[in-house]
Amino acid sequence: MNGVGLRDMTLDDCEAVAHVRVRGWQSAYAGMVPQAHLDAMSVEKGAARLRDHLTRGDSAGRSLVAERDGQVIGWACYGPYRDEEGERTADAELYALYVLPEHHSTGVGRALTAEVLARAAADGHRRMLLWVLTENAPARRFYTKAGFAPDGTEAPFDVDGVAVPETRYFRRLSAADAAATSRG
Repeated sequence: MNGVGLRDMTLDDCEAVAHVRVRGWQSAYAGMVPQAHLDAMSVEKGAARLRDHLTRGDSAGRSLVAERDGQVIGWACYGPYRDEEGERTADAELYALYVLPEHHSTGVGRALTAEVLARAAADGHRRMLLWVLTENAPARRFYTKAGFAPDGTEAPFDVDGVAVPETRYFRRLSAADAAATSRG
């Protein structure tokens, strides 16, 4: 994965991360969620939400960025898994993972995933869960290659009044995942 660095997200990254998220949604979810929703996504509003979220510091979530040549090209966010009542559990959850479309299949997503897994294991989590749109075959293949598997749980997800079902995936975390953090 030539020339890609991973680091914690800072306030200065909010605009770039919002850009990655908007482009990620527009690329990955075209044909799965209403196009009007994708077209209405705003980098400016997303950056403002991220700045507010980071400034308040009221979340246990952790965000990482991947950058190449000084440009943020990927973003991952994870933290404690939230159950149906919104309560945090002992498991970790991958809340978001997006890479700019022109950097797909270059190892950036794999590197972000490996770092998130290692950090979550080092934090003492034994499993990581995530939700993926059931129709999103490329993402499901990506997560399967990363060692995740569906656990049989599905949930409704509503985007502008359109049902977009999600499937939950899980992966056990190990000492080897935790050791990966120390290897860089």
